[in-house]
Amino acid sequence: MQQQLFINYTENIRLQKKGDVLNFNPKLVSFRELVPEIVSTSYLTHSIYYYPAKFIPHVVKYCIDNCTKENDWIIDPFAGSGTVGLEANLAKRNAILLDLNYMLNHIIPLKIPQEKIQLEKTILNKKLEQVFDNNTEFTPSWSNLEYWYPQDILDTLKKFWAGQKKLDNDLYSMIIQATLVKVSKIFSFAEHKTPKLFKSKYKNSYISELLTKDWKNILINTIVNQSNDILKDINQFINLTLNNNNFVKYYGGVDSANYQIEKDIEVDCLITSPPYLQAQEYIRTFKLDLYWLGYSEKQVKSLANLEIPYRKANKLIETDSLNKIRKELKIKKLEDMLNSYFYYTIKALENATINLKKGGLACIFVGNPKVDGIEVETWKIINEYFSEYGFSFRAIYEDRIKMRQLFGARNNKNPEGMKSEYLLILEK
Repeated sequence: MQQQLFINYTENIRLQKKGDVLNFNPKLVSFRELVPEIVSTSYLTHSIYYYPAKFIPHVVKYCIDNCTKENDWIIDPFAGSGTVGLEANLAKRNAILLDLNYMLNHIIPLKIPQEKIQLEKTILNKKLEQVFDNNTEFTPSWSNLEYWYPQDILDTLKKFWAGQKKLDNDLYSMIIQATLVKVSKIFSFAEHKTPKLFKSKYKNSYISELLTKDWKNILINTIVNQSNDILKDINQFINLTLNNNNFVKYYGGVDSANYQIEKDIEVDCLITSPPYLQAQEYIRTFKLDLYWLGYSEKQVKSLANLEIPYRKANKLIETDSLNKIRKELKIKKLEDMLNSYFYYTIKALENATINLKKGGLACIFVGNPKVDGIEVETWKIINEYFSEYGFSFRAIYEDRIKMRQLFGARNNKNPEGMKSEYLLILEK
């Protein structure tokens, strides 16, 4: 496939020299078929933490295999759950990960552990006993906490979290923390299988039925089982990476559009999947998690205010395709959202490519959502913009969505979900 990419690129250069119009029709592919060795999107440590709209590892591995070599540096300014970091580490590459969400700082040390010694189940279970025996309480700094829990479950979770926070800060403690994050959502009135924080009739019914059973024993068994499952995944990761000595630098809680990346690192490749238009409220999804982890209401609110839907564009990003959409939109609120999305998304991409070497590739995986019935060809807009700033088009691939349907639930502007996602590859 690397040869096919190169043929695509040289043909485009030939057309540019002739002055012909480039053919930007996406090539239809299936990344799951191109990378069959990955049999599940949740293999190894990929699923330790829940994260909506994850970057599928097949696309990341495809980009790593075709666009980088061992010990290269890869950057992802929209790191999310750290998929790029994990795949880079497995392939003996280095990674720089940035994300607005503080969760990145909790995910990466557990998802990509630097330890080379296998974890012991007996040690983990002893630490779990300490957590269950604790009688002090930790109360998150959130005035709305009691809205999400029955009092008995809330009181028990406060004790378990206090017990976890007393443990030494090691991998065992991080495993228990990750499990408590999950169960604190599952055993709440909050819907835990859908992005955004909200109550549902299903969860009200689920919790009501749970309270008629021996719920505390169910909670404890869930924590023990899930913690031991995570331990197995981590041990498998450690076993696979014993000879890997690559670096992963991660910065959670930072604005990727403005964060100053270390200037002494020359980046070989950008691999990223920006948040989708009209689906950028990740902080709202993780509010409950962040409060249990110890963040204050002020910290969470300040992060939420930096999410794209709540920021005003400082200038207009103008390309032919984007200007055409603006003319067709009739609702100013939607136009403002469009302006904010492309301003901050492109600014983050620009910032991440400052250290990208000449000849380095930028692999950007995006969808084409609809705004008021108008399809927004995100990849085309990004390509048009960066073609004016020293980047050359190399390839565009369309991958039909088969395993999941984006934005297919709840009241939204894309009730049928997006049909495809696109991998745009540019060269600096």
